[in-house]
Amino acid sequence: MAVALTGGVLNAQEIRTAVPLAKGWRFHQGDVTELPTQVPSADNWLPVTVPHSWNRVGYYLTDPQEHINRADNVNKYQGVGWYRLEFTPPAGFAGKRAWLQFDAASRTAEIWLNGQRLGDHSGGFSRFRLDATATLKPAQPNILLVKIDNSIPQVGASTADILPLRGDFFIHGGLYRPVTLIATDPVHIDMMDSGGPGVYATTRAIRHDQAEVQVRARFLNDSSQSVRVTGRFRLLDDAGRTVAEYKTPLSLPRASGSETVATLRIDKPHLWQGTADPYLHSLVVELISHSGRVFDRTEQAFGIRQIRIDPQRGLFLNDQPLKLHGVGYHQDREGKGWAVSPQDVEADVAILREMGANTIRLTHYQHGEVIHNLADKYGLLLWDEIPLVTVWTLGGAKDTRPGLKDNARQQLRELIRQNYNHASVMTWSIANEVDFGNSIPAFLGGKDNNVAPDPMPFLRELNALAKAEDPSRPTTLATCCELKAYGPGVDVPTTAEVTDLSGANRYFGWYLGKPRDLGSHLDALHARRPQQPLSVTEYGAGGAITIHSDNVLGGPVDSRGRNQPEEYESYIHEQNWATLADKPYLWATWAWNSFDFSSPVRGEGDARDINTKGLVTYDRKIRKDAYYFYKANWTQKPTVHITGGRYVDRAYAVTPIRVYSNAPHTELLINGRSLGTLDDCPQKICVWTGVQLSQGSNQIVARGLWIDNATEDQVEWQLRAEAANAVRIDSGALVAGKAAGRRFGSDDFFEGGTGNTVYAPMDGRKPFDRVALSANPDHEILATYREGDFRYRVPLDNGRYVVTLTFIEPWATPGARQFDVLVNGRKVISGLDIAAAASAPLATVTRHIRVEVKNGQLDLRFAPIVGEAIVSAVEITR
Repeated sequence: MAVALTGGVLNAQEIRTAVPLAKGWRFHQGDVTELPTQVPSADNWLPVTVPHSWNRVGYYLTDPQEHINRADNVNKYQGVGWYRLEFTPPAGFAGKRAWLQFDAASRTAEIWLNGQRLGDHSGGFSRFRLDATATLKPAQPNILLVKIDNSIPQVGASTADILPLRGDFFIHGGLYRPVTLIATDPVHIDMMDSGGPGVYATTRAIRHDQAEVQVRARFLNDSSQSVRVTGRFRLLDDAGRTVAEYKTPLSLPRASGSETVATLRIDKPHLWQGTADPYLHSLVVELISHSGRVFDRTEQAFGIRQIRIDPQRGLFLNDQPLKLHGVGYHQDREGKGWAVSPQDVEADVAILREMGANTIRLTHYQHGEVIHNLADKYGLLLWDEIPLVTVWTLGGAKDTRPGLKDNARQQLRELIRQNYNHASVMTWSIANEVDFGNSIPAFLGGKDNNVAPDPMPFLRELNALAKAEDPSRPTTLATCCELKAYGPGVDVPTTAEVTDLSGANRYFGWYLGKPRDLGSHLDALHARRPQQPLSVTEYGAGGAITIHSDNVLGGPVDSRGRNQPEEYESYIHEQNWATLADKPYLWATWAWNSFDFSSPVRGEGDARDINTKGLVTYDRKIRKDAYYFYKANWTQKPTVHITGGRYVDRAYAVTPIRVYSNAPHTELLINGRSLGTLDDCPQKICVWTGVQLSQGSNQIVARGLWIDNATEDQVEWQLRAEAANAVRIDSGALVAGKAAGRRFGSDDFFEGGTGNTVYAPMDGRKPFDRVALSANPDHEILATYREGDFRYRVPLDNGRYVVTLTFIEPWATPGARQFDVLVNGRKVISGLDIAAAASAPLATVTRHIRVEVKNGQLDLRFAPIVGEAIVSAVEITR
């Protein structure tokens, strides 16, 4: 049954009619054997509404009942899907030009209307239009068929020449943005200009009393006779008053077009000043007959603004300095994939604005009109990007295929033309991380290649195209690898030198080095090209809200595996932001990422097929601790947040308590007792050390005190009897392992030494297979260790205890490692040689020591004699 359509009118004079094609669709997953012209019905196809995606990807492993996505309902199918719609357009479409507009279809789309093939589109992120005038039947039933294909690109595949070829994100399939039927007069503003509006405006000059805006418009006459018209260009203020106007007579021959350039001069202009004052005018362009009839009209929001970026001092908006800090953003969310609603996008933007972000990096592809409009409205500055990500050839080819080059040019042209008029867009990015050279990670499809394809000629071509399309905005790209310390034989191209600006994706403390290394690395990049503005486009860490650590320095993080505690994500952001905030030459910084997002190459943290680097969870229900760190630092809104609130069942009776607070004074209370007030905490991090928890429930309150108000946060922690009466330390562990009949905490109370695991390579030695210890019920505890010259200072009540030390020897032969153990300065173990004492490789060696604590602390020293001291577990019981 055909759906009867009623038109949505774009303006009061019914210049254009836009009819949403949202309801009545049928969907079939998989290909069909019949030709599209021979599909009589789709009654057995699934009823859907558009926007729609057939994919459901990524789920959390814990509490599946709390989530939409679960292991039993995911859909990672990538291939062909068909959509069918029967509809009856309004009779008013007769005599009009009819256009089918698809805001996005992923990855490829072929379209048939009433059995006639209208056309196709390659690329899953941009708007495209098809001329349906000759095929549409006004006031009669019509059949629209759309074939979608989101197959994985590979040699010989239908998508082999369509970007992206690879990436750390899932390519969802479907008609995931709106589809619209539009009617215009035969004399109209260009509807076929790469999905753009046909009208393009640029602020050419701003003086104290006047601004100059140049407007370029493309007009078409699709009628059978020549017409004389007037092109009218107006800029309206937010009350609808005309503040500038330009008129020009035009002669449009039949079946041809014309391009016109107008200059609008605005006296005493009200500027678009980012989040401080995101003032928007309306830009109206009309084609008017001599009798006064309006053939066509477009109206778009437009902000008068200019941006310049200084390589030493950063970004200036209308000559005012502006420190840009924000996040990267992927467009999917749990349960919907990419088929999100405008309300979903607005909710996302509200979350980011609450955190204090004033810029968003739209990664790694063109995002929709909704988020661009919201950015204009709220004054957020945007980085726009095409999906040239990681690789640009397949099958070991060294040269880019002509078809892929064409697709990249097409997607770049569409990105620029469709978003040209948005005041929020400050730069066009032509690529992300195409500088791996021959070091592409295996999880992104990398192989051992001695010689990698050279991206530089292709990048220069794209950069030239972006500059030709829009000379008013700088070009940019994001790098992964320049100046990283690779081994011999790795060749990394310097792609950043191609564009006007550059961005560095750097994960110090996560994928490489230590957090403290970030500053010197950025200084070196800046010194290498001191005249090119530099930004940091990605930094961060995974954060699993159900995995926790007692001390983020206790052991190595598993950046590709499961042990990714929420506390470590916060630590990385704290450390990285301390460096970034102190670099005046950075023109912007973007944390990675705003929200957890789907990625089929990931099996990390507490999730499957999710990248957990988001500051907010995939379902948007939980703002992680690091979110509040930025809210405290980036906003003036009263913010007080106790970290570790989800770590309820505590392992240790004595713990530090950390609070993110931008209050001038912050007080901490535990079970109603004040632990004192801290003033103006550095980096908005207030820390109370050595806090004693009570057995059972502990009510913790942090209270921020301002002159005229107070804000507080509360959490409840539990301390079970076992943790209250014993201390069990999983040495070298960032996240405590499980043991038979005992509860351990992660490594804590240590000074010196290094945490490690037998499952990681060390000093060139091959790591052990995980089955090596699997027969031991305590294998998770034994697998980690602290090594070096170190000690533990454990806070304890005075009294008598038994200390149990557990050791394994991960690599040393007899005689290669010997050390003493001292308790409160007294030697209790002399010259321990684990390899000599053990019955077999990786066999456990245990020592029990009786001790007495008199001053509230046990000092347990591991002193090397030969090699380094080592311990896998420390247990202290009464």
